Amino acid sequence: MRPTESKKIENVAEYLLYLFQIEDLVRSLQLDMDLIKSQVLEPAIRDEFQLKDQITWYEQLVREMKMKGLQKEGHIDEVQEILVELTYLHNSLLTIMNDAKYKGLCEDAHQALEEFKQKSNMAQRQDVEILLHAMFMKLQLKMRKKEISAETEAAFDLMRIQLAYLAREYQRMKSGEWNHLNN
Repeated sequence: MRPTESKKIENVAEYLLYLFQIEDLVRSLQLDMDLIKSQVLEPAIRDEFQLKDQITWYEQLVREMKMKGLQKEGHIDEVQEILVELTYLHNSLLTIMNDAKYKGLCEDAHQALEEFKQKSNMAQRQDVEILLHAMFMKLQLKMRKKEISAETEAAFDLMRIQLAYLAREYQRMKSGEWNHLNN
């Protein structure tokens, strides 16, 4: 179902992971609105108004994915825009804000991030996007009940902690809780 705007502010990482799942779901149904309606929306939504709202949102999503050639991979504009914001925040925390805690988390996760980047063929992607894809992969493995080695779990945890800190700072930034000029 369509995620709420409040979810984006509450936890942007969860919001993006949810959108990643929706993009994959739509792809798995070949961007076919009839399949999306019959297999996803109609069985789950009984309220007529909510159903129409969800159908409209999925129709817009399918249209965008077709128009942008996202049938096999890639992300919708909303995801891309949030990734740009998070990347800007990531870089600001490291340079402008000189956030020692975040720098430490980045250093802790660096090796795991680099290994995931190489194994996932994502060498040209920004670190923030790679962190999200790592968490998405972990989510997929858990959903498929695949075993994750202790070493891989530890690497995922380092990346998760960095991403959680970044998501918290995003929430603080969006809510007006802090002003980077005063920190």
